[in-house]
Amino acid sequence: MERNRGLYRPEFERDSCGIGFVANIKGNKNHQVISDALTILENMEHRGACGCESNTGDGAGILIQIPDAFFKNEFEANGLKLPPLGDYAVGMCFLPQSKKNRELCESKIKQIIEDEKQAFISWRDVPFNNDDIADAAKDVQPSIKQVFIQRNKSLANQAAFERKLFVIRKRIEIEVGKLLLDDPANFYISSMSSRTVVYKGMLMAHEVGEFFPDLVNEVAISAIALVHQRFSTNTFPAWE
Repeated sequence: MERNRGLYRPEFERDSCGIGFVANIKGNKNHQVISDALTILENMEHRGACGCESNTGDGAGILIQIPDAFFKNEFEANGLKLPPLGDYAVGMCFLPQSKKNRELCESKIKQIIEDEKQAFISWRDVPFNNDDIADAAKDVQPSIKQVFIQRNKSLANQAAFERKLFVIRKRIEIEVGKLLLDDPANFYISSMSSRTVVYKGMLMAHEVGEFFPDLVNEVAISAIALVHQRFSTNTFPAWE
């Protein structure tokens, strides 16, 4: 039995969210890392929570390195070309359901990217399969898109690009917040980086790989994967 140590009191210990991490210690990227991380996520479903519907999850997701070859294949299929890895970033965005509100957000995002002297490349609609998720999650499901941003060569290196992306993200969050959009789906940026991308949602642990086909495509590779299954404590479950 756990004993009191310093200020620690075992009676205040509480179980909550579950997390897992997979890494190739040699830094070699492969799809197995992503696959293994999704398996970990499925096996710690007991560390998350569900709502009134047994398939309404409090939230689950995965962070991986940007799958460069996968994204380049996707762009080439549409006659577009991405810059070298490290010279572009991916922003994973939750956008409003209504076309009007969505276009307002997209316009504001593009404007801020260009205000910060970076180049807007394109939007990508993130494929999803919501056949088996709960109605409560479907009702408030956002439109999920990725925004691709090219680094301005005036930035010294990738680290400087990451700092600029932080500024862009914060500006977007503030400016979109001023729009006071009335929509079932809330605006949110899950990630914006030239190194990593986050796939997440108001999902059960086992639904993440089913919901996002990108994650089960074998061209998508990473040397690291961090997974999270949420147990809501002081907030209600939500996509963001």
